[in-house]
Amino acid sequence: MLVSHADDHEGTRRDFIYYATAGAGAVATGAAVWPLVNQMNPSADVQAMSSIRVDTADVEVGTQLTVKWRGKPVFIRRRSEAEIADARAVTVDDLTIDKTSQNNNNFDADASDENRSLDEAGEWLVMIGVCTHLGCVPIGDGAGDFGGWFCPCHGSHYDTSGRIRKGPAPLNLLVPVASFEGSELILG
Repeated sequence: MLVSHADDHEGTRRDFIYYATAGAGAVATGAAVWPLVNQMNPSADVQAMSSIRVDTADVEVGTQLTVKWRGKPVFIRRRSEAEIADARAVTVDDLTIDKTSQNNNNFDADASDENRSLDEAGEWLVMIGVCTHLGCVPIGDGAGDFGGWFCPCHGSHYDTSGRIRKGPAPLNLLVPVASFEGSELILG
């Protein structure tokens, strides 16, 4: 029987064509799908804002610093002894609207002031400055019936720990993930 030289390599050529076609198809599919997947990633300006550092060395006791983080205002308050005492005098049982902390560091925590303040002494309180009712920015520095923050849009009153005490807001002011590194506060 005569075997031609072309018949000897026919299977290898066919395999090569299959592999080349499959490879080209995979590259074409990847080139088409990559932009669709990549557009779901956050943009560079959003990634740059995901974590910020705030120097708190010049924040005096009894004052508040407001910074913008992830497009929202964040209240950084260095509370006085009187504010801390007022906040710690309120027990969780005294709260009628929201008894959870709304703390991104600990989702299971109750709304006691110890769980909402950043340090054990309770001097630093960091909260997202957006009313949980409809997203207005509350007024601070002892505003409202409870000496904390007052939302002028619909009348929500927050105490010196940022807990909702009166009004239509359903939740306490949210506490973001934050920590200190020296005198710098790191958000995010």
